[in-house]
Amino acid sequence: MKISVFGLGYVGAVTAGCLASRGHSIVGVDVHPQKVQSFNDGIAPIVEAGLDELLKMARAKGLLRATTSCEEAIAATEVSIVCVGTPSSLSGALDLSFVRGVIKQIAEALRKSAKSHALVIRSTMLPGSTANLVAELLNDLQSKGQVNIFYFPEFLRESTAVADFEHPSLAVVGTRDGAKPPRELTTALFGENAQVVNWPTAEMVKYACNAFHAAKIVFANEVGRIGKELQIDAQTVMALLCRDSKLNISPYYLRPGNPFGGSCLPKDVRALTHHGRQHGVNLPMLDSLLLSNERHLQALLALITESKQSEIIILGLSFKSNTDDLRESAMVEVAQTILGRGYRLRIYDPALNLASLVGSNKRLIDTKMPHLASLLHQDLKTALGERGLVLAAQKCASLDELGKFVTPAHQLLDINGWPELRTLPVKYEGFCW
Repeated sequence: MKISVFGLGYVGAVTAGCLASRGHSIVGVDVHPQKVQSFNDGIAPIVEAGLDELLKMARAKGLLRATTSCEEAIAATEVSIVCVGTPSSLSGALDLSFVRGVIKQIAEALRKSAKSHALVIRSTMLPGSTANLVAELLNDLQSKGQVNIFYFPEFLRESTAVADFEHPSLAVVGTRDGAKPPRELTTALFGENAQVVNWPTAEMVKYACNAFHAAKIVFANEVGRIGKELQIDAQTVMALLCRDSKLNISPYYLRPGNPFGGSCLPKDVRALTHHGRQHGVNLPMLDSLLLSNERHLQALLALITESKQSEIIILGLSFKSNTDDLRESAMVEVAQTILGRGYRLRIYDPALNLASLVGSNKRLIDTKMPHLASLLHQDLKTALGERGLVLAAQKCASLDELGKFVTPAHQLLDINGWPELRTLPVKYEGFCW
């Protein structure tokens, strides 16, 4: 394909070199004449292993050139990839002025030429940015089918960017409505394994990945600081942590849903952060975990209030499925709060047998919910009743069972990610999706 790459910095230079190595004809575009000259000389404008060789080879084959002219690049290509920077402003806000400027130039060039074109944005942008830029600058071109717009986030690491481009750990492409892109673009650019989503989802994935990477580094460093204070080798601790590929280095615990609870996580987070304070070790990330968990619970309570329902049905009271452990369960907190606010409450949890509760589990209920027996129903039909907001905290009933007993007067709030609930003939809302 004939492809123009706008912005010959880190991402653009690597993108141009790697695509040229696949046999595509590349026109690089940049406002800096020095970068343009470097490209035309087959010299990488950045230090990146393997990139100089790719550019020299591409120049030798006549597959690579660069210009400062947007119109020239658009006239010569069928696909444009935007790789310009999105720096932070002094306030921390994202500065999209470079992206906006480039897309405006591309739009003006396309209006003059009337040719069809594919526009691929790789610049890191917050969710909603692509849609806003399209509405502002490209709406007329998209409406008449002259331009097809994609958001294709990059996941390149400095010093291994060429290898990351050729063997991506993740490939995601965003289209306006999540429809599959044209076959030729998938083959040439996105890759056969690319996950296709809508624009804002693709934009959010990039930020979620980078925030997760930052969280991992900060977490390891906080473990390191408290480990050093306690004369423990944190390198060994983290190496052992990473050996657990079932819970630690895995998708486990990485789905939006219930606040955490139970007998272990809250207690152990409190103990570790308290121990850090006792030893004068500042652990801001670990200190924020319980606060963030509480904020998540408050967000759930806000959704319950917004539902305008006076009757609430909780499916699953314990802190997770297939247990009767109620200690620090988010649903116990929800139940206690909504009872205090005057809601009528019914609970269904087949794993819960009040007669078998003992020790701290029993003391918790005696203290927080002494009337639990009158709220707990043994059969699903009675628990659901004729109407109300159903909080699906657990899969403690089958989809078929729910389908038999829910009515149009019910609403479903899916707390733990049960997408099949959408098929039921009632109003559905996901807690945080």
